[in-house]
Amino acid sequence: MSAIRRQDFLPADQRALAGVDRPLPIGQGQTNSQPRTVQTMLELLQVSPGDRVLDVGAGSGWTTALLGYLVGPQGSVIGVELEESLAVWGAGNVAAYDFDWVQLHPAQQGLGWPEGAPYDRILVSAAAKEVPQELVDQLGPAGRMVIPVQGVMLVVVPDGQGGWTSTTHGAYRFVQLR
Repeated sequence: MSAIRRQDFLPADQRALAGVDRPLPIGQGQTNSQPRTVQTMLELLQVSPGDRVLDVGAGSGWTTALLGYLVGPQGSVIGVELEESLAVWGAGNVAAYDFDWVQLHPAQQGLGWPEGAPYDRILVSAAAKEVPQELVDQLGPAGRMVIPVQGVMLVVVPDGQGGWTSTTHGAYRFVQLR
């Protein structure tokens, strides 16, 4: 977490609070997630160098850059953000780290980034009402997704038959997945 400075992904009026362990507003009703929550999600995701990762709800690009650091130049990360102005800002924030293997785009219609699938890992930083099959379908056979669903953090893995299994990992609050 110390390799990617949180303050580089915050609006100017929030940068002084970068070291505070709480979510911080970044505009458009979105937040830069609490560092302890991000750390837990990354640990649950079990990212390895060389992985192909999708970051849904990329916001300011902080988690996208963290994932880029973890996968290294032999991997790839695609971040998607629904709010176009945040996606543009987030892409600029990520670009400052010169990670050629990391991209952040405005979200297209539907969830995720299907044209880049399959992914080894998917991180979702927005609360879903249920596990989105559309994202499960973008996981590779040994894939893993971390997603908050109805206030509970889940680790979702495909079952090899078009379905999935999950484990629960505590209660969390996020903006809604749209």
